Formats: sequence, C-alpha cells, structure tokens
Amino acid sequence: MLVVNLNEIEGIALLEPDGELSENDFKSVAAVVDPYIEKTGKLNGIIIRVRTFPGWDSFAALIKHLEFIREHHKKVSHVAFVTDSPIAGFAEHIASHFVNAEIKGFSFGELEASKKWILGGAHE
Repeated sequence: MLVVNLNEIEGIALLEPDGELSENDFKSVAAVVDPYIEKTGKLNGIIIRVRTFPGWDSFAALIKHLEFIREHHKKVSHVAFVTDSPIAGFAEHIASHFVNAEIKGFSFGELEASKKWILGGAHE
C-alpha cells in the first residue's frame, strides 16, 4: 500500500509506501496528483518517505512505476528521497539521467528539511 498526501498549498505530494508497491499504488498517486497538475500546470515536488525501500510486488508494478515517471517527470520540479535506505543515493544518481526534476536524498528524520529544499527551489 502507498499512502498519498497532497499539500495543495505547497504543491508537494508525500508518498509513504507501506509494503511492496503495486500497480494500483501508482494509479492511486496519479488519481491524486493529476487533477492538481491539470489545475496548476506542475507539482513543486514529490517526497518519497520510507525507512527502507520495499520493492515491487510484481514486474507489472515496476512497469507501472516507470510509466508514472515517464508521464509525470516534466511536471514535477523536485523529488526528495527521505529514507535511511542506500537506494536513495543510487536512485538520485540514476534518475538524474532520466528526469527533469532535481533529485536529492535526505535521512528518514529530515522530512521538514526536504520540504524546505523543495519550496526553496520552487521559487527560483
């Protein structure tokens, strides 16, 4: 399951996985963020907050994740990985080659710092 909270005032979506990611998780994220993006034209940032990366429950879920990135990467300014997992550094390096968003890793306890980083960059 993936908990999705959208702060419409700040334009930040907080995604908190709880278990392996499924196809429906990415459909749920799109259902929340797409209407906001249609209304405003962009999302200031996405924060992915999880202690350790849970992985995907199927290959189809991985494909859906990649489709979500392809469809949204030009409409999201910043992506913050708030995690103690080493995957954050890997994702930061690899994803920077495929997406327009600025990407940065934060430790699991740095949720507020990640928001400040997104909002600081949103006004540039």
